[in-house]
Amino acid sequence: MNQTLIDKELPEEQIYKSLLEYLPATFDSNEPVTTALANFSAAIFNAFNKISWAGFYILGEGETLYLGPFQGKPACTKIKIGKGVCGKAASIMETVIVPDVHKFPGHIACDSGSNSEIVLPVTKNNLLIGVFDLDSYLLNAFTFVDKYYLEELLKKFSEIINLSNYKIL
Repeated sequence: MNQTLIDKELPEEQIYKSLLEYLPATFDSNEPVTTALANFSAAIFNAFNKISWAGFYILGEGETLYLGPFQGKPACTKIKIGKGVCGKAASIMETVIVPDVHKFPGHIACDSGSNSEIVLPVTKNNLLIGVFDLDSYLLNAFTFVDKYYLEELLKKFSEIINLSNYKIL
């Protein structure tokens, strides 16, 4: 992976534009999907001061999301579809932004320090592959700017990487 330094002090939209410019060029469709998932998580985690956890939960058997590559503290290893923020995003196949996780009914607290969260479905050919989850120790950390650019990054990611055959189990 190209080691492109991104100044975390730039405005968030500029950070995302930088990621959109260089990150897709680092994806290699010939490498294992796990490699791409790990580097994607690391790039997002390291680009922003506000992020305390960034990673994937991959759809497995039995309507369960299983922990995939991530950056941050150890996390919950499995989440049922429909449960918590990750499970909700997976069930409705839409991005979910939670300004205050303590007010989200059924929130699953893998890290008690987390205060806000954004979860995006990861799809290929309109099929759910998993979710990409970002947590923050800050309240109201994620906005529609995050939603827009993260959705664009994941779209480019899924165009390059063969996610349709990726299974956690």
